[in-house]
Amino acid sequence: MNDVVSHEEHGPRGEFFIVRDGRRVAEMTYRRTGDSRIVIDHTEVDPGLRGHGIARSLLDAVVAWARQTHTRVAATCSYVVAQFARDPSIGDVADRPR
Repeated sequence: MNDVVSHEEHGPRGEFFIVRDGRRVAEMTYRRTGDSRIVIDHTEVDPGLRGHGIARSLLDAVVAWARQTHTRVAATCSYVVAQFARDPSIGDVADRPR
């Protein structure tokens, strides 16, 4: 299934999410820590959809958006931390501690 990843931002908080049949089935939330920096703090995928690449679809949408908007991405979410460590192809947007 080709899910559409949507993005909303409300003040310093934002989320990338997927809706199926009128119900949010996955989301990745973040908070802004500056004009061009966010921290992803949570990823949630409906238990019946886990293991199908849904979380990665959300992260890919975040990375594409970050590249377009020149936003640096840090993470406290364990899933995103692991993905940044595992996949150098998305490291260009990672805001790692110096």
